[in-house]
Amino acid sequence: MDKKPYYISTAIAYTSAKPHIGNTYEIVLADAIARYKRMTGYDVYFQTGTDEHGQKIQEKAEAAGITPQQHVDKVAGEVKTIWDLMNTTYDKFIRTTDPMHEKKVQKIFKKLHDQGDIYKGAYKGKYCKPCESFWTESQLKDGCCPDCGRPCVDAEEEAYFFKMSKYADRLMKHIEEHPEFIQPESRKNEMVNNFLKPGLQDLCVSRTSFSWGIPVDFDPGHVVYVWLDALTNYITFCGYDPDGNHDEHYKKFWPADVHLIGKDIIRFHTIYWPIFLMALGEPLPKQVFGHPWLLVGDGKMSKSLGNVIYADDLVRLFGVDAVRYYVLHEMPFANDGVLSYELICERINSDLANVLGNLVNRTIAMTKKYFGGIVPAPTAPEALDDELKAVALGLPAAVEKKMATLHVADAIDEVFALLRRSNKYIDETMPWALAKDESKKERLGTVMYNLLEAIRFAAVELKPYLPDTADKIFAQLGIENKGVESLASFDGMQAGQPVGEASILFERIDIPKKLAEIEEENKAKQAEAAKPAVEFLPDIPFDDFCKVDMTVCKVLACENVKKSSKLLKFQLDDGSGTPRQILSGIAKYYKPEELVGKTVVAVTNLPPRKMMGQESNGMLLSAEKDEKLNLLMLDDNIPAGAKLC
Repeated sequence: MDKKPYYISTAIAYTSAKPHIGNTYEIVLADAIARYKRMTGYDVYFQTGTDEHGQKIQEKAEAAGITPQQHVDKVAGEVKTIWDLMNTTYDKFIRTTDPMHEKKVQKIFKKLHDQGDIYKGAYKGKYCKPCESFWTESQLKDGCCPDCGRPCVDAEEEAYFFKMSKYADRLMKHIEEHPEFIQPESRKNEMVNNFLKPGLQDLCVSRTSFSWGIPVDFDPGHVVYVWLDALTNYITFCGYDPDGNHDEHYKKFWPADVHLIGKDIIRFHTIYWPIFLMALGEPLPKQVFGHPWLLVGDGKMSKSLGNVIYADDLVRLFGVDAVRYYVLHEMPFANDGVLSYELICERINSDLANVLGNLVNRTIAMTKKYFGGIVPAPTAPEALDDELKAVALGLPAAVEKKMATLHVADAIDEVFALLRRSNKYIDETMPWALAKDESKKERLGTVMYNLLEAIRFAAVELKPYLPDTADKIFAQLGIENKGVESLASFDGMQAGQPVGEASILFERIDIPKKLAEIEEENKAKQAEAAKPAVEFLPDIPFDDFCKVDMTVCKVLACENVKKSSKLLKFQLDDGSGTPRQILSGIAKYYKPEELVGKTVVAVTNLPPRKMMGQESNGMLLSAEKDEKLNLLMLDDNIPAGAKLC
């Protein structure tokens, strides 16, 4: 029987900087959904990646003295490293600088232009660089971007525009007929009331004020504006062909079942993107889910505010599954969640170490103690067992109901409800008391079996959210029976089989001690960051500087100094007619033969000094940073004997 296809995507991470834990939440959320769908029998295609064009990226690269491609290569690598660190099981990691994508975007742009949906004009108005968004004066909030709150700048340039109003009524009709299309409901109301009902303005879809983008191939000087480029990734990498020759992968998986995105970019995904698809004649995604933000204190994470927390730091402090649990469980369906180190520690202690870890550890330990590590047979059931069994047997349906509407935190709560019920069952049955009465041996065996089986149910359903932890529980249970199909009946543990070794899943945290350690570490980081990038020597009088004679020289000859691993000996033309000999400690960085003929700068009014028995008459100028030394070289057209001034 063929599996039903399921396509889930995240928004592609903008490669302006390393993603923080708020950005990382989205990929973990998508991974939990994808894992759950696979577990319950779907053929899942899970796509993520990076958005790599735009003015902000070009400016960041220029400020760093590197090319935009070098900049995005670095950040895309950081993004992928963090996605992998968080144990996410994406099927495809895309990059919008992929030549295949760029060619398809050019074709899409031309197709929309040729059919009259895109026209040439001029833009004049307000522009938000961080969001790469254009706004009218009436859309601004206190003169600032309504999305991010930052100041906007005046912008005026020739551009191509997309006729949004042409498809507005059709989009409104689709939203009305498909109430599940935009979720949560509050996001839908925001889009309809704030954008669709007031009337859509035509959208700028090309830029001419910068060059880092996909060129409009039929109009040099224009590059495709980032949103038309970025949004189309959902189909270009899935197998869409602008000429209509879609591959089988696209035919199987499109339309996407859900685009998972942050609430700050809901407008682009629920207005611009569906309208682009309508113009292309393609089906719309079944759902766009705008998840809330993960806040630090009461504010959004921002480098400018200095409150950014990164996933790799949290993993180093608490472990992958603890971080996954926190971000998945503490994010309400429609409201923002709050993150702090103290809250993470409290959740680890209360939920992971106590409710989950302690239950598993003592159950395995009691099985070892009372039955030699062998799963006992449940031969003495009592009415007291019925509620525990009912909660366990009802778990798959309860989780399915929550996951069907992407209430992931609530789905996890269903699993922990079974774990809490299991802990209560221990208090009710008191295995330690049963163990003292030999006549209660069969009843004790039944209690232990029920606990082991309830833990197995919980582990199976925990797998999408805490995959490593689930595997550790399976190992302690000593089972291979891990599939969700095995949860139809309460008999998956095999009597007579040995359990594995007990081990602690989550260590309890000494919260004051941990918080003090984190504070000290953060202070050290802040002190390091506060250090100047370049340290300067104290000021000297200008007249002293004028005493330094810096002369342009041509390298006539260069060789290693015998018995020295550091020194090179130069014969230089300094314009005087007599070669000048200078020794320089740069042998580690240069081969002598590659320096012959180069134009360099020497300080020529230093007194001679002996080095390795040879005289050096001056010093060559070089630059040093990060333990790398570079000899200062000038344009070869500058004549020997010229003075630096």
